[in-house]
Order: sequence, then structure tokens, then C-alpha cells
Amino acid sequence: MEIAYQLDKLGVDIIEAGFPITSAGDKKSVKSIANTGLTLDVCGLARVLTKDLDACLDCGVDMIHTFVSTSDIQRIHTIKKSREEVIDMAVTSVEHIKDHGVKCMFSAMDATRTDLDYLLEVFKAVENAGCDIINVPDTVGVMVPSAMYSLIKNINENVNIPIDVHCHNDFGLAVANSLLAVEAGARQVQVTINGLGERAGNADLAQTVMSLHSMYGAKTNINTEHIFDTSQLVERYTGVRIQPHMPIVGENAFAHESGIHTQGVLERSDTFEPGIMTPEMVGHTRRIVLGKHAGKHAVKQSLESVGLHPTDKQLIEILNRIKTIADKGKRITDADLYAVASVVLGKTAGEERIKLKELSVMTGNITTPAAVVKLVINGEEMISSNTGIGPVDAALNAVRNIIGEHVKVKIKDFRIEAISGGSDALAEVTIGVENEKGRIVTAHSASADIVIASVDALITAINMLYK
Repeated sequence: MEIAYQLDKLGVDIIEAGFPITSAGDKKSVKSIANTGLTLDVCGLARVLTKDLDACLDCGVDMIHTFVSTSDIQRIHTIKKSREEVIDMAVTSVEHIKDHGVKCMFSAMDATRTDLDYLLEVFKAVENAGCDIINVPDTVGVMVPSAMYSLIKNINENVNIPIDVHCHNDFGLAVANSLLAVEAGARQVQVTINGLGERAGNADLAQTVMSLHSMYGAKTNINTEHIFDTSQLVERYTGVRIQPHMPIVGENAFAHESGIHTQGVLERSDTFEPGIMTPEMVGHTRRIVLGKHAGKHAVKQSLESVGLHPTDKQLIEILNRIKTIADKGKRITDADLYAVASVVLGKTAGEERIKLKELSVMTGNITTPAAVVKLVINGEEMISSNTGIGPVDAALNAVRNIIGEHVKVKIKDFRIEAISGGSDALAEVTIGVENEKGRIVTAHSASADIVIASVDALITAINMLYK
């Protein structure tokens, strides 16, 4: 019911609410939707059988969509009827529907694999019986756009009632075939939210509608600003997840990562977007994605939006850290960026006395954790190794082996926090260190590698302590 209300809000013309004869539950659902007073028409699906048609009529639908196989392969091997019997059943069904004062749509199932002369004979017969609209289904998704155009153009020249198309997506051509059908004269398109449907699905509403609006300049009754929230609602109820790269409604549909792209989009959106379609038109949002392809403009804009204003030098360091993390396969979130930025912005200005050059650790369930660290102290490289209870402890012990010759510090505080969920979460480490005079400073660092974050935080704290 919630989806039905949403589709009415979206502005669709007709909902095919279900197949009432198939189950008591489906019949109850169709009847409920048909009796809610929606603005749109509610349609029920039926075979060319009286019991199917009457089940739809019992639901109080505005339209009945009746269908029968017309291709030889389906006619012979599924319903086992002759061509003449199929026409008689189709005409009888259309007359039954119209006798009850209900709109009728007739489908020649597997039309695109039906002999053309016979297909036209069927369509003319149902037209003469009073059918309101004919549907041309590409039931197994075998049409190419040029062939679909030719077929619909031919049908359009031979019948006088509106043509509807129903395209399956077995070769990923459902939307393209639907658009070419419209070019050839079709005036109604059957679509689904998120392209859901049998096998590889059907023509997607968002892609079909936005192509018609933006590229063809055609008009539909769809309120496009509700496309994205409708997609999200259907995703939630069906449990079928939307691919991030799905056009128009996917998470990445209006996302930009490349430095060249983000610089252009931040200056003017249509530099790297269609322009004739914006995220606002479909209720979506534009996102600047941070990753290994990110540029300075994207990082600077993201930081400035939350009141962080790094210097050029700090911005370069933040960008390099983000790229390093992304190169390891980590997806960078806003929280990750802010954590990295706060670490860089929190470092003391000027030359650091101690720098980390190399770090490696070894650990395992039957191996004593060990670490090797190479530091640069006042321009001099120094290396040390040590063991510990775990890899972090071993790495910190190795660092203290080296710096112990220069400064005396004691770790007073050590905390680890995962910034985002998942096994690839960025770890933020906070370390407090105390010198021999009792002065305590705290520093933190963030990295997808908890050992690196820990060592970096310790070195930052020591550099701050002895400035």
C-alpha cells in the first residue's frame, strides 16, 4: 500500500497492481489498492480466461490487462492452441471486459517473436472488438533498438488505437528498445522501479523517464523530483539492492572523484554532468567522492564546508594521506577525511625533529609479535627492532628503543577508535606522553593501518613535547 501511494505521488498513469487469480493474497492486495481512491488507474493482469477476467472485475480495477501467447514457439508448446483459437480467445476476452465497462489493454505475449502478418491480424481483431490499447511485449528481450523501431512503426501504420510496449532487459536493451518504440509511435511504456522484473528485469522507470524528458524533450506526468525517494522505498521493501553505478538513482550517479572532474563540477556542474539532467531534478544529491583520484579542490571544498581551513602545505599532506589510504582499497568517508585533517592540522608548525621512515611488523597465532622501525632524528637515520604483546605494542617498543637514547618519555594514555564501520574502518589513535619533567601532551593520528596510526601518534606527541 505504501508503494502504491508513493507511485501515485510520483505521478505514474497506471499501476499494474497484481495478478488476482494467482492467489487470495494477490487478489486482496489488488482490491485494496483499487479501493484507496488513488488518482492513477489501477490495472489487474489476466490471461484470456473468464475466471481470470472476473477475478480482476471483482477487485474493482480501472483497467484489465489481458494476454495470450502469439508466437509459434509459445503457442504450440505452452498453451497448445491453434492460431485461430488464439484470436477467438483474445476477442472473447476483450468483449467480456468491455461489456463490464472497464478499460482493456491486450498483449500479444512474445510479440517480437511472432510472425508479423499474424501479429497484425491479432491486433486488428482485438481493435475491432473494442480494445482500448494494445501492448507489444519483447517477452524474452531479444530485440535490438532498430528492429524495435521498425516493428512498432509497422504496427502503428496498421492499427488506430494507442500502442504500449513492455521490454525485458536480457541484453541490457530494455530502455533503448522502449525509447525507439516511442520514436516509432508508441504512446505508453511499461516500466518498473529500479528495473525489477523477471530474469534480468524490465525497462527502468528512472532511465526511461529522464531520457524522454531530458534528451527527447518529451513530457510525461511523472513528478521527477520523487524518482530517487521512490527508488529508495522499493529497495527497502524488496531487499534488492541498487547497484552504486546504476544510472540516475545509484549512489554514484552524481558522484565525482577524479580531480579534473571535481574541479570542473565545483566551478560549474555541467562541465562533467549532462546539464540537461541534474541531481535536483530527480531528488538526488551531488557528491564529491574522496579517493586515490581526488584533487585538491575536492578536499579543500569538503574541509571548508565544515569550517576547516588548511594551508596549502597542510592541504597537500592531507591529500597525500587520503591517497595512500585509498590505494590500499579503503573507501574514504567524510569521517575519515575529517580524522586525517584533524591530525594534520593539529601538528606543530615547523620542522619535525623525529620522522618515521620505515615500519614493518610480523605477527601470528604462533609467532611472537615483532616490529622493525627506522626513524630519522635530527637528520640521522636510526633503526631498531623489538617484540611486544601484539604488533602495536611491538612497534611502539621499537620506537622507544630509538628515542630512549635522545629523550625520556612515558606513555600515559592510549586509545583506539574505529571511525567508520566495516573491517576496513579507519582507526584513530590517541596517545598521551609524559616527559621527565612531568609535562604531558596528547596527539592523535588516523590510518587504515592501526600500527601506523599508533606509531605516527606517538612520534607526533614526542615532537610536540620537545618543541
